[in-house]
Amino acid sequence: MDQLWIPVTLAAAVAQTGRNAAQRGLTERLGTLGATNVRFLYGLPFALAFLALALGLTGSSAPTLTPRAVAFAALGALAQIAATALMLQAMRTQGFGLVTAWLKVEPVLVALVGWAILGEALTLPMLAAIAVAVAGVLVMTLKPGQGRAMLSGLGPAALGLAAGLAFGLSAIGFRGAITALPEGSFLIRALTMLALTLALQTFALGLWLGIRDRAALTGSFRAIGPSLAAGFLGALASAFWFTGFALTTAANVRTLALVEVLLALLVARFAFGQRTSPRQLAGMAVLLLGVGLLLRAG
Repeated sequence: MDQLWIPVTLAAAVAQTGRNAAQRGLTERLGTLGATNVRFLYGLPFALAFLALALGLTGSSAPTLTPRAVAFAALGALAQIAATALMLQAMRTQGFGLVTAWLKVEPVLVALVGWAILGEALTLPMLAAIAVAVAGVLVMTLKPGQGRAMLSGLGPAALGLAAGLAFGLSAIGFRGAITALPEGSFLIRALTMLALTLALQTFALGLWLGIRDRAALTGSFRAIGPSLAAGFLGALASAFWFTGFALTTAANVRTLALVEVLLALLVARFAFGQRTSPRQLAGMAVLLLGVGLLLRAG
C-alpha cells in the first residue's frame, strides 16, 4: 500500500496525456476558455459516476464535508483555474517551450508550500531528487540560448512562475481537502473531493463564460462528441491524481508526474511524426534519474 501511489500517478499521467490529445482540436473550435470549460463540464458527470460506483461496490457512505475540507477544495479549484489563465497569458508573449520550463518548477514550489501549509516532511534526499527531475525537464524544454531569455523579461517570467505557483497551490488544496475529511477510505475521500472540486470549477467557470463569453459557453454544449471523450479522460486522470494525493504528499505526486513530459514526446514521435533531439534524450535521462532518486527517497 505504501507504494501504491506510484502506479496510480503513472496511470494519471497516461490518462492526462490522452485527454490533452483529445482536447487538442477543441481549443481551435471553442477557444481556450471554452475548451477548458469542457474539461470541467463534461468531466463532472463521470466524476459523480465514479463516486457512485465506488460507494456502491464498497457499501460505504460519502464522508462528511467539513468546513476545512471545503475551504481547501475551493482553494485548489480556483488556483487551478487561475494557473491556467496565467499560463495562457504568459504564452501570448513567450514561446511554448520557455513557458513550459517556468511551469515545471512546480514540484519545488509544491514541496515548499506543502511543508509550510500542511507540515509535510521535506528531506534533503527528496529535495535533491526533485531538483534533478526538474533539471531534466529544463534540459528537454529549453533550447540553446533560451536560458538567457528565461532570466530576462521579468514580466513574462513572473507570469510563468506565478502560474507554476498556482498549479502548486491547487495540488496542495486538493491534498489538504482529502486529508481534512474525517472518515472514509483513501479512494472514497479522493473521489468525493474530485466531485466537489469539479462542481465548484464548473459553476465558477460557467458563470464567468456566461457573463464574458457566451459563444464559448454555448459552443461547449454543441461539441458533444469530442467533449465527452475529453471529459471522460479528464475525469479519469483527475481520479488518479486525487487518489495519488490521498496516498502520499503532493510533492511526490507532482514530481513523478513529470514523466508526462516523456509521454508527450512519445505521442509527438509516433502519432505526429516529430523526432526527438539528442538534447531531449539527454533531458529524459536526467529526468528518469531524478524520478529514480525520488522513489528511493520516498
